[in-house]
Amino acid sequence: MFNALLVNKDEDSGKTSAAVTQIGLDDLPHGDVTVSVDYSTVNYKDGLCIGPGAGLVRKYPHVPGIDFAGTVEESADARYKPGDRVVLTGWRVGEAHWGGYAQKARVNADWLVPLPEGLDARAAMAVGTAGLTAMLAVMALEDHGLQPGHGPVLVTGAAGGVGSVATAILAGLGHEVAAVTGRPEQEDYLRGLGASRIVARNELTEVSRKPLESEMWAGCVDAVAGAMLGRVLKQMKYGASVAAIGLAGGAAIEGALITPFILRGVNLLGIDSVMQRYDNRVRAWTRIARDLPMDKLESMVQPATLGDLPQLGADILKGRVKGRVVVDVNA
Repeated sequence: MFNALLVNKDEDSGKTSAAVTQIGLDDLPHGDVTVSVDYSTVNYKDGLCIGPGAGLVRKYPHVPGIDFAGTVEESADARYKPGDRVVLTGWRVGEAHWGGYAQKARVNADWLVPLPEGLDARAAMAVGTAGLTAMLAVMALEDHGLQPGHGPVLVTGAAGGVGSVATAILAGLGHEVAAVTGRPEQEDYLRGLGASRIVARNELTEVSRKPLESEMWAGCVDAVAGAMLGRVLKQMKYGASVAAIGLAGGAAIEGALITPFILRGVNLLGIDSVMQRYDNRVRAWTRIARDLPMDKLESMVQPATLGDLPQLGADILKGRVKGRVVVDVNA
């Protein structure tokens, strides 16, 4: 028997509840590989799974946790053997399939990636899905020509999980990073990650009727969308790219097709970390181990245990969680 955060739903009231309980290997869903989980994290989707009436979970009981890192315990797949260190993000683990909020997990081997040299399980979850998404965004900007020296790179939602890691990666690669936040008290935190400029959120949410504005940004990692993205697109330099990874500000943007996409050749790149090809996931994790400043990573980390998760699930939905929450599932 081992510990897990189990979410159950009351059929009469429709309300869900989450509590740490003990389950056995026979309770785990089918999969090729059984992993002894060391660490997981808390992401926005985890909050939606834990919270009442969220709708992401279709079948109860359920173990949330959309990513985890640990050690292979049993494997029916030749690619993995007991003792191998692995990490898993995406593939609807923690949503449609039981996830990382348990001391053991059983999953499809195709969903796993070997942990690269230079990362242990805790560091991998300090990065987590948010960090993987940030690296995929940076890689997409690079694939479309972004290099250090081209000009400032904007990061919206910079104090959040994705924004924090994107800021640290970009600064570590030598880019001038402009970090957007609506909370002035986060300035020291963001400068500690390497941001050279802090942009107040209201500067990019005020309505502008101009079809184009002055060219300001050589690239952008956007975790907000909505009205802010519409404004940012008008300010991009010629041929620059925006890597869009979130919809916290809404799915609708204002703007005309001719500006900036035609007149300035701006690229809008959608980043989805859920169903990434194996080779791209390996590439991204290798880049994370090489290019993410691990000393800055520690300033983002908030430690937690399985017992902390019900409250943290509620807090992240209310925007009260800063940086990265690393869950020690064995504590």
